[in-house]
Amino acid sequence: MSEDRHIRLGRLRWHCRRALLELDLLFERFWQRHGDTIDMQDEAALKQLLALEDHDLWALVSGAQKIDDPQVAQMIERIRTA
Repeated sequence: MSEDRHIRLGRLRWHCRRALLELDLLFERFWQRHGDTIDMQDEAALKQLLALEDHDLWALVSGAQKIDDPQVAQMIERIRTA
């Protein structure tokens, strides 16, 4: 893994630390299971999700709200099932 990629993934992982314990736990499991397989499209989807406020992000991850972007929807499913 290149140093730049390693740094980017480290930043993404850091931004996954959330105020809501439920999100924190989901992201922790996600990184444990999928951290080694994240590609550039996954990075983009994660960035988009992590830009959301915790309650908006929880609404998507919990299934209370849907998102039209198929790439982001796929990432939400991966987070849910981790």
